[in-house]
Amino acid sequence: MKKTPLTLLAAAAALTLAITGCSNAATSGAEASGGAGGDSLPAGDEISTTTDAALTELLPDDIVEKGRIDIAVDIPFPPMAMYDDSNRAIGFDPELGRLIGQKLGIDVSLNKQAFDSVIPSLQAGKNDIIMSGMNDTPERQETLSFVDYTHGGFAIAVKKGNPEGITTQRDLCGLTVSVQKATVQGELLRAMDCDINVMELPSDLDAQTALRAGKSQAYTADAVVAEYVVATTDDGKAFEIVRDAENPAGFNPVYSGIGILKGDTELIEAVRAALQSLIEEGTYQQVLDRNNIGAYAVETAAVNQGKAAS
Repeated sequence: MKKTPLTLLAAAAALTLAITGCSNAATSGAEASGGAGGDSLPAGDEISTTTDAALTELLPDDIVEKGRIDIAVDIPFPPMAMYDDSNRAIGFDPELGRLIGQKLGIDVSLNKQAFDSVIPSLQAGKNDIIMSGMNDTPERQETLSFVDYTHGGFAIAVKKGNPEGITTQRDLCGLTVSVQKATVQGELLRAMDCDINVMELPSDLDAQTALRAGKSQAYTADAVVAEYVVATTDDGKAFEIVRDAENPAGFNPVYSGIGILKGDTELIEAVRAALQSLIEEGTYQQVLDRNNIGAYAVETAAVNQGKAAS
């Protein structure tokens, strides 16, 4: 893109971010909606990086003029996103979002948004990108382009002791399975050639609660999320993961990534280039490992790798 006085200002901001990247100082435009405080820079023991002024030049003029990237995040959705004791947004998506902003030399605002409304929030101009563990699917690619950042399947969680004796995805036939509304897991279950009562609920926590209360016999989510839920709920005493030797990385592995309206080509490339830089310097892997999902890394920052489910 052509260089303008505004991009010169962005370059100056990039230098400032590079100098202050390890500080805890608040920056403008960084308050998450819903009262979730949080700087646009890494804080405490979070992973930090430095700004690349050449990547700042890739940002579209409207983002530079606004002075920030607005990020739609479904919180809580651990380990992808959650709040710490000080009400700061943490987890893979908020922490990677801050790193991308720092690499691009621009503020980010982490805006709490229900998952089923994240795409409309982009279409309405409320947010610029989605970082919410969103699966990259052909259907979503009709509206969005994805900068893919993880690759893995979904997992099945059941009550401790597995009272229904579920060992494979096929064993879900005839049962009630709780899922978060508007997720790929619901689509995959409905596509199976048997009757499954797919109980779609507003949040992932609601889907977990349905299993715990006996309203469903199983709960499904991305493997990275389900593993976290099983390990942390009642110190691992409430649920267990169904382990299928034929699907060690989870069922129906898919790419997940950062969603951006497909017409925003300059922003797509800026975010992709920033993620590639983070991959190459190792900070991307550090954020994955910090959130216990290192096994789901991608090797390169690529766009729209999602394929139709087999």
